[in-house]
Amino acid sequence: MAMRSDHKLNRLQQELPEGLLADAAWMEAHGYSSSLRSQYVRAGWLTSPARRVYRRARTPLTWQQTVVSLQTVLDLPLTVGGRTALEQQGYAHYLSASVREVHLYGPKRPPTWLACLPLDVAFRWHNSLRLFPGDADAPPEPSPVMAGAAGQTLPLHYSSKERAVLELLDELPGHESFHQVDALMEGMSDLSPRRLQTLLESCASVKVKRLFLFFADRHRHAWRSRLDTSRVDLGAGKRVLVKDGRLDSRYQITVPADLEAH
Repeated sequence: MAMRSDHKLNRLQQELPEGLLADAAWMEAHGYSSSLRSQYVRAGWLTSPARRVYRRARTPLTWQQTVVSLQTVLDLPLTVGGRTALEQQGYAHYLSASVREVHLYGPKRPPTWLACLPLDVAFRWHNSLRLFPGDADAPPEPSPVMAGAAGQTLPLHYSSKERAVLELLDELPGHESFHQVDALMEGMSDLSPRRLQTLLESCASVKVKRLFLFFADRHRHAWRSRLDTSRVDLGAGKRVLVKDGRLDSRYQITVPADLEAH
């Protein structure tokens, strides 16, 4: 019995990379019973940072390891997007805030135990199908790579910066600032017009598309002239985004009256 247990422990070390998380359902599916998990926790081979969640590690848990666990170990279709993706891809100075929320996008909610982990960030889930209905059939976008423990490299899936900007615009005006987004858009001179065209055509939010084109026109980046807006559905009628704001006549949206001063 001890030899069998040792074999399972060796197999766990191969199946669960150091630092990453697995939940009880994953453990059960891979042959690790509740009693065996309890034995591993007592012996110090596993830690349990939240109820029915397990980890092989000697270092504090990070939000990046948590997300890699969701994407890689549990194989959940979740992507780091919006503000968080932009912060992690070099645009934090435009958004002027430290990471307090990690924005996850996907067609299904992440597990509830995320909120119980000992982390100083909160995870906020967004239903990606609301913005991009085609996500149901789309493969993940190419991603940056995160360094893991013991020389491992583990993929951490982010939205591309083009998509992350559209996800961020969806947060206006309730959760993001027009003026911060304006500063961000001013610095985004290197976006891919081909990727933007595809995203704008597949985006289901009229508000997001109008806002994006408003900011694109305002900052006159070279990629703007390569977008074919005749293929983008901008809907009809006015959108009041800011009470007592200034109406932009081209895109029929209200924006802050003092935006021109910035």
